[in-house]
Amino acid sequence: MFLSLPTYAWILAALAVTPLHIALMRRSMPTPKGKKSVSFIPLALGPVLALYAVVKDYSLSVTLYLYASILLIFLIMIVPVRKWVAADILMQEQNPDIKVKLHGPSLAWIAFSMLVTMGIVIGVWFSHT
Repeated sequence: MFLSLPTYAWILAALAVTPLHIALMRRSMPTPKGKKSVSFIPLALGPVLALYAVVKDYSLSVTLYLYASILLIFLIMIVPVRKWVAADILMQEQNPDIKVKLHGPSLAWIAFSMLVTMGIVIGVWFSHT
């Protein structure tokens, strides 16, 4: 049912999620290098999903669903723990010779939220097929 939304609704969703993703992910990164790298996620993800959709013969709606879902998964994983993630990234970039011990609770959140959100995305996907 959810994937049966009209294509224009998925276009609007993708257009809304993309700048939100870029803004929030850039805000979460402590260094210019990190800000630049997260800015290119949508630019890389779009063509990869488009090629995958062509190979698998997916509709534009399904492709945009996957695109928006993946960008939202990144936000759900990173934004709630951005302070700790940013601190770990900054410490690693300032001290490249040492291995920075990652913040345990934020690592647990990232793993847990990734599994839950991917489960939801896959569940919606399977309910459509």
